[in-house]
Amino acid sequence: MPEEVIRFLSPRPGGVYLDGTLGGGGHAQLIAERCTSNDGALIGFDQDREALAVAAERLSRFGKSVRLIHGNFSGAADFLNSQDITGIDGFVLDLGVSSHQLDVARRGFSFQSDGVLDMRMDSDAKTTAADLVNTLPEQELERIFREYGEERWAKRVAAFIIKERAETAIETTFRLAEIIKNAIPRATWEKRLHPATRTFQALRIAVNHELESLDHGLRGLIDCLKPGGRGVVISFHSLEDRIAKNIFREYAAGCVCPRGFPVCVCGGRPRISILTGKPVMAASKEVMENPRSRGAKLRAIEKLQ
Repeated sequence: MPEEVIRFLSPRPGGVYLDGTLGGGGHAQLIAERCTSNDGALIGFDQDREALAVAAERLSRFGKSVRLIHGNFSGAADFLNSQDITGIDGFVLDLGVSSHQLDVARRGFSFQSDGVLDMRMDSDAKTTAADLVNTLPEQELERIFREYGEERWAKRVAAFIIKERAETAIETTFRLAEIIKNAIPRATWEKRLHPATRTFQALRIAVNHELESLDHGLRGLIDCLKPGGRGVVISFHSLEDRIAKNIFREYAAGCVCPRGFPVCVCGGRPRISILTGKPVMAASKEVMENPRSRGAKLRAIEKLQ
């Protein structure tokens, strides 16, 4: 959603902007083209070293106006404070797994091709999806599949995994996908959704601590916005979107007094205004060109004075 990101972020010359999920650098390039004159700057974060290398090459023409950091955006606020950057004019978070990560079999994100069951966005991280699948207790696997994947057959999938790993460790994407297919009754398979989709999503979220990172990182970035600064979040599933929506509502409400109080006694004031009453969806043209954008939801906010 490049056009929508630029429209809501509205980057200006001389501004300081942060892309917390660089990926291939597409959004970052559009922002840098608009902000890096007049001493503007773009700071980019990504925990995937392969993505950083691609983005570095794409953004090299901007020189020192662009600074790329290997790390999760959940630590962006701490980084800004450590660099004595007192505020930013905007940020963008394009959440979820990248097309590159999905398409490279050895990264282990997809059941479409066989590869080691990895799923780490940061290859320096210690825990892989195979570690979780082969070591976690059955109840914990069930919880992950139910909470992070919203999988109605979570209990049955977990039970099948426990049975299979007792014979041989589960180490590849194809083997895990086959176990899931056997666990979920064929009559209940959804027409347009592979039966392993929700379980793979849940494992990826657990391996990369995605929901915890979003909650912590998004709050920190809102706090770092200058008055008038804007934030844009693109999510691809309901759990991410719900976190962004609830945090935005919390910061926009200000007052935390219980309902029924005749007057506010907490002294809280709105800190942001919400620019998108409902999430903005990808245009039909983009969906035709890039089917993976079908589920994208964009929400945007502006920091109040």
